[in-house]
Amino acid sequence: MAYQLNLNWPEFLEKYWQKQPVVLKHAFVDFVDPITPDELAGLAMEPEVDSRIVSHVNGQWQAWNGPFEQFDNLGETNWSLLAQAVNHWHAPAAELVKPFQVLPQWRFDDLMISFSVPGGGVGPHIDQYDVFIIQGMGSRRWRVGDKLPMRQFCPHPALLHVDPFTPIIDEDLEPGDILYIPPGFPHDGFTHETAMNYSIGFRGPNGRDLISSFADYALENDLGGEHYSDPDLTCREHTGRVEAYELERLRGMMISMINDPEHFEKWFGSFITTPRHELDIAPEADDYTAQEIVDALKEGQVLTRLSGLRVLRVGDRFFINSECLETVDAQAADALCRYTVIGQQELGSALDNPAFAGELTALVNQGYWYFDE
Repeated sequence: MAYQLNLNWPEFLEKYWQKQPVVLKHAFVDFVDPITPDELAGLAMEPEVDSRIVSHVNGQWQAWNGPFEQFDNLGETNWSLLAQAVNHWHAPAAELVKPFQVLPQWRFDDLMISFSVPGGGVGPHIDQYDVFIIQGMGSRRWRVGDKLPMRQFCPHPALLHVDPFTPIIDEDLEPGDILYIPPGFPHDGFTHETAMNYSIGFRGPNGRDLISSFADYALENDLGGEHYSDPDLTCREHTGRVEAYELERLRGMMISMINDPEHFEKWFGSFITTPRHELDIAPEADDYTAQEIVDALKEGQVLTRLSGLRVLRVGDRFFINSECLETVDAQAADALCRYTVIGQQELGSALDNPAFAGELTALVNQGYWYFDE
């Protein structure tokens, strides 16, 4: 089904985005869960799906990673089942992501879904990303604290918690309500009655990840091979000291690699379109010919992008699943980045270009786009 989000986006971005948490009451009217608990449990049995169970019994926190074989031994209280990137594997659940596509695609992470029984939760913690928590069936109480320095500790090797906090939000969510939490705000959810929650996360990379990834790119592309040089060297009294101008020259050598716009765009496009979770790519995609695809699109059929596939334009380059797309039609490639469903209207005259038709055919046969029958 198509979900209609009752939200004034400009007002929300100005007042709340990355500034303060907020409960958006009745954001989805007459909300219908896109997945059942049994379906979620079935996904958690698949090795390709990242899943875990968290329990809190007799004051002890426990956590297990999937895939799981059965759930009969968990009891009726005090545990939660969580599955990451469900939008990659379950088409109806992926529909929940669409109302949030007004935000930059490169910031979107995934749709995490949790099923929790009474007393279930993962404990008080801090996330370093923006998250919209949609309440489905059941009821959960959410407490959110202010963004203050807090001690973090591990009650279990797989869990990172924070100390108790004074809430600035303390509210029960009902189906269709949304709790938005910016990075750094402590929060804790407690289930009153068996509940489903849908967390739509937007993640920004940290500096460590950026530097590490660019270093790998520099090595792979043999960048920065020039050695430090100092033809202006003079005699000095203190030979055991590195001078400030030498540090600046060294820093400049490093920065010059990042400042190269061509390499920076190539690296970032590959980095940001690399998926963090497995994709549901068919092991043997249909072997279409270019003419078959062109004819189908001209007859009114449309191609749907594989859910979770990262397709982005960076500068004048186009990237799909960490690879740069060499294209003969930038306008059509831009449409591939802009729309998740494409047809003759979006691709226009590019369908009459055999070279672009060949590019599109290769993408379809890789399983990146498909005809939704």
